[in-house]
Amino acid sequence: MSIDPRVALGSLTAALEEHLIAAASRRSDEDPAVEAAFFAVADAFESYADALYDAYGEDLPIDLVDSEDEEDEDADDEETDEDEAVDGAASQGAARRS
Repeated sequence: MSIDPRVALGSLTAALEEHLIAAASRRSDEDPAVEAAFFAVADAFESYADALYDAYGEDLPIDLVDSEDEEDEDADDEETDEDEAVDGAASQGAARRS
């Protein structure tokens, strides 16, 4: 059962407002209220995106980024950079031997 996109949008807006309040009254760098509000925004965003797609076949122009996925991409980028450096050094060495 999908929910009405307007209801999901209202939940997203409320979650964003709660996140702003939590961030503005943050007590420490790892304030659990801010973290909880962060995840509430993410959940509300996903619900709205799903409701919008289910009702109208429409996607949002933005996506949530999973920090684990971002770390994996960073590791892949580092490996690619290292591979290119090794390949470049190998080809320079081969050119010198010619």
